[in-house]
Amino acid sequence: MIQYKSIATALVLTLGTFTAFAQGQKTANWFFGKGAGLVFKDGSVTPVTNSRLQTEEGSATISDKDGNLLFYTNGITVWNRHHRVMPNGNGLMGMKSSTQSALIIPKPATDSVFYIFTTDIQAQSNGLRYSVVNMTKDEGNGAVTARNVFLIAPATEKLTAIRHSNNRDWWVIAHRWNSNAYMAYLVSAEGVSAEPVFSNAGTVHGGAHRKAIGYLVPSPDGTRLAAALWDSDSNFEVLRFDRSTGVVSEPILLRGFEEAYGVCFSPDGKLLYGTANGKGGGKAQIIQFDLQAGDEDAIAKSAVVVGTSGSPRIGALQLGPDGRMYVARQDNIHLGVISKPNLKGTDSEYVDTGLHLAGRKSDLGLPNFPQGITPATGRTTSNR
Repeated sequence: MIQYKSIATALVLTLGTFTAFAQGQKTANWFFGKGAGLVFKDGSVTPVTNSRLQTEEGSATISDKDGNLLFYTNGITVWNRHHRVMPNGNGLMGMKSSTQSALIIPKPATDSVFYIFTTDIQAQSNGLRYSVVNMTKDEGNGAVTARNVFLIAPATEKLTAIRHSNNRDWWVIAHRWNSNAYMAYLVSAEGVSAEPVFSNAGTVHGGAHRKAIGYLVPSPDGTRLAAALWDSDSNFEVLRFDRSTGVVSEPILLRGFEEAYGVCFSPDGKLLYGTANGKGGGKAQIIQFDLQAGDEDAIAKSAVVVGTSGSPRIGALQLGPDGRMYVARQDNIHLGVISKPNLKGTDSEYVDTGLHLAGRKSDLGLPNFPQGITPATGRTTSNR
């Protein structure tokens, strides 16, 4: 049984988790790794084995408001709700070994059109692009109606999105290669902006191409970003994000975490989790930082290892609609699970074999979801 400090605390956390789940149905279906899949429904999670997707790292899925699957992708192929390749659904220019190879964004002011943004592997020439899915095609099962519209190259493997402050549009955020520039592309009812908002903030992402690896994620309220900068001498980076202007600022660098890869904020936005694997792998750890500890030095000193893994490498961290945090274990039939991600230290309760995948295997990635995909996200999990 969960031990709470008070009945009031228990009530707040229970209601918060229920509200987030009740209105988080667009993230109800997950497809990732080597044919692995999960369905979240009524506060529980069930592994499924009908996925056609094979990916080493990135993937993206989207469901409707009732939790019914619409489509999913590894950044190369798009499968519909029946797990069949969509018309024109091959040949997207993401890569299955790109950290965040794909991201699905609904087009504002329509229920039937979606954008799939893709990133190439290790800052290669395909760069950042987008394709368009129209769900009215193929008898309501969807078809890709435009492919691989070019935005910029080279770019890193980082790709996320945050709801605009108008709660209608989106900012799609990536990072330029050999630069310290974050790029925020406005997505509105008029389409995808050709020119991004550039913000020169934080460290230069450049050098050896493998340094393009690592996740970029938003806080639940969309006011912060966190990045994992993969290398043998690598770091986590936390920044502020302005949902009105798309500007990234106030970088905080958390140094010295070899092969940093995954990163995720707690549901209440007060804690940051990251995965690191040691040089060459073999030292897989989950590190937690207290973002309310004080200045940059105090946040860095708050680092505590909350879990270790039997896998040589662990990868993505992702919050589920059930309020738990899931951890990708490379080539493993289990996901790790952090049951209480709002709690500090080992009270967060990491279990390395937390969820069995019904014989399918995880790899380094989990589905890439934008912040604000449901209206409830900011209300139920914002840091106040």
